[in-house]
Amino acid sequence: MKRNNTLSGCLCALGCEVLYGMSYIFTKQATQTSSALSLLGWRFLIAFLLMNLLLVFRIVHINIRGKHIAPLLTVAMFCPVLYFLGETFGISKTTASESGVIIACIPVVTLFASMIILRRKPKRLQVIGILITLVGVLITVVAVGMSSSFSVAGYILLSAAVVSYALYCVFVEKAGSATSPGSAGSCD
Repeated sequence: MKRNNTLSGCLCALGCEVLYGMSYIFTKQATQTSSALSLLGWRFLIAFLLMNLLLVFRIVHINIRGKHIAPLLTVAMFCPVLYFLGETFGISKTTASESGVIIACIPVVTLFASMIILRRKPKRLQVIGILITLVGVLITVVAVGMSSSFSVAGYILLSAAVVSYALYCVFVEKAGSATSPGSAGSCD
């Protein structure tokens, strides 16, 4: 049974990463033909409708009665709001290779944010895994050939997306202990 759960978890993680990669490519192509704000509007509308359908058909259950939602609102502000704003507008103003390199820094920034905010020292395997991933992205980009847009606004927006996602990751962990009544943790 445990082996099936591990395989299932690995397949779900793989599927998630494939969807993430495809959405990144879709964002770059879509922002070349329509406005970034239009794309964000459709993305959030479809997500809202799908989540409500899942709730209506009781596939997903949400119970926030009596729970502290301030930490959840903080998490929601970092991702999806700030992250997708920075990512979508940043991708629209830069090249695909530049966007890929900057977005690939999310695990590195998350590691530092976790060290500073949660006061957690990273494990050796975490650092090695993050470095391997970052080097892999850099090698891929160099092999394909990196073109530059020199868009300062794009770099700032993508960097804001990276920081937002890193803070999202940290505050998700912090909010996990703060969502039940009487818990001491808080994102404030």
